[in-house]
Amino acid sequence: MDKRPTIIDVATLAGVSKSTVSLVLQQSPLVKQETRDDVRRAMAQLGYVYNRAAANLRSSNAGLIGVVINDLRNPFFTEFATSLQMALSARGYATVLANTDEDPALQTQVIGAMLEHGVSALIVSPAYGDETAFDAIARANVPALQVLRQVVPTSRAPFAAPDYPTGSRLATEHLLAQGAQHIAFVGGLEGRAVTQLRMSGYLATLAAHGMTPLHLPGRPGRAFGREAARRLAEQHPSVDAVLCFNDLTALGLLTGCTEQGRAIGQSLKIVGFDDIEDCAQVYPALSSVRCDIAGFGQRMAETVLEWLENDHRPPPETVTPVTLIPRASSLS
Repeated sequence: MDKRPTIIDVATLAGVSKSTVSLVLQQSPLVKQETRDDVRRAMAQLGYVYNRAAANLRSSNAGLIGVVINDLRNPFFTEFATSLQMALSARGYATVLANTDEDPALQTQVIGAMLEHGVSALIVSPAYGDETAFDAIARANVPALQVLRQVVPTSRAPFAAPDYPTGSRLATEHLLAQGAQHIAFVGGLEGRAVTQLRMSGYLATLAAHGMTPLHLPGRPGRAFGREAARRLAEQHPSVDAVLCFNDLTALGLLTGCTEQGRAIGQSLKIVGFDDIEDCAQVYPALSSVRCDIAGFGQRMAETVLEWLENDHRPPPETVTPVTLIPRASSLS
């Protein structure tokens, strides 16, 4: 006996997502008429029969969006997730949120569970190390966005992030304008795409000025930043300015320099990256590259709902603007 056609078969033939087919079956007004006609033709061609009784049992999951974040301990990602959830809620969608703590095996587990529970779409800030989770997403034919960092080709899942290269260029140009002679980049694990992106503007700017870069790699965070202050003082005393991979690293660097009695803004200028709330509250106030992560979260909500409701797949890559916010830590 031939296998009965599934909703995924209908979606594939109609050239739409599984979630769009579900909306058509639920007679949702969110789907445009042309798309509804395409889905119904595919159903007729395949002989697909909608089991409304079974669908009613699943109805509690309708409008559920999965959000998977690699590190919710970092305020940058927390602010993104909060903004995203609020924007989705305003449009009537519920959110299920998971933190993977940079563990690819956990990422595969939580995404698999979300798919089993019928999420309509996924927004993933992914952990590095394994693409298994995206294989499962592809098999389920569920719309999925990669945000803030990329681990699979954009042909498999569109990618969106702030303009990291421009951010590091603006920060480096600012430090040079403040008279810096030896600028280091502190934090970020070697070989990771997000580290390369956040360093690229720094490297290009120094190259244009005939200056030699210095990277102190490490898992970005306060502990590493504090340790980096000691290493800079002992091993690289000529460094007079630092661009950090993120604000947590920069905040740790501020602490370490304070312990050494080093004058921030004079002996050493520091710029962070992301502009989390703490940057304006610490002393001295921390200069940072502002990514408008709250606005980014709202935009990603709009993007995934446009894909889900109107079948408008986003472009392969979306880059959002950044600005530099100078404060006392980098001003003479």
